[in-house]
Amino acid sequence: MELTKLSKKKYNALLEHYQVELLKLQKYIVKEGLKVVVIFEGRDAAGKGGAIKRFIEHMNPREFKVIALPKPTAKEKGQWYFQRYIKNLPSTGEIIFFDRSWYNRAVVEPVMDFCTPEQYHLFMDQVNGFEKMISDSGVKLIKFWLDITREEQQSRFEGRINDPLKTWKLSPVDKKAQSMWDVFSEYIDLMLQQTSTKQSPWLKIDANHKKMARLQMIEEVLEMFDYEGKTLEID
Repeated sequence: MELTKLSKKKYNALLEHYQVELLKLQKYIVKEGLKVVVIFEGRDAAGKGGAIKRFIEHMNPREFKVIALPKPTAKEKGQWYFQRYIKNLPSTGEIIFFDRSWYNRAVVEPVMDFCTPEQYHLFMDQVNGFEKMISDSGVKLIKFWLDITREEQQSRFEGRINDPLKTWKLSPVDKKAQSMWDVFSEYIDLMLQQTSTKQSPWLKIDANHKKMARLQMIEEVLEMFDYEGKTLEID
């Protein structure tokens, strides 16, 4: 099926169906005491927040959390880099959605000089081992990378500039994303190559078409679990 050519009616029907499946999945995770982390990373304006919104729209809010951490405090800057993320990992029966994650240090921080080269290289040396420890402790780690073209990013930035309800979405990083596109690309490529492991692979999503991307991500997650009453097909 060409999801990019879906009518609004068909998209809404598929989204509702998948969201019903997400409720089944959530009940299964709670019942089985599973621990799930879903990371959303990607280019600026790739649609991370919108995708998370569609995941959680009808979920039981007592059984999930969305984590979007602000800049580290002075105290946190003196801690081991992963420390503030560890305290946000899930308990049994819980799903955690990270709207950006520890991978800030793999791309945004080195590009914007928010960390030193030594801090960057230490992160890259440690992150795969960190994620192995998480996975070995029983956490199901799912990593999405949302990618868009340079032209699509520029179009979305212009939409934010011209919409008074969206201007808050523009950050200093966003304002440099276009002029530093190639530098971002170099760090992104390194991250995807070096941190996509058999245990915790990156799932790359073409996010130029937001609706297609949202459906694809939800379906990817649903496919990973064998929950009761699973029905992904729709008439």
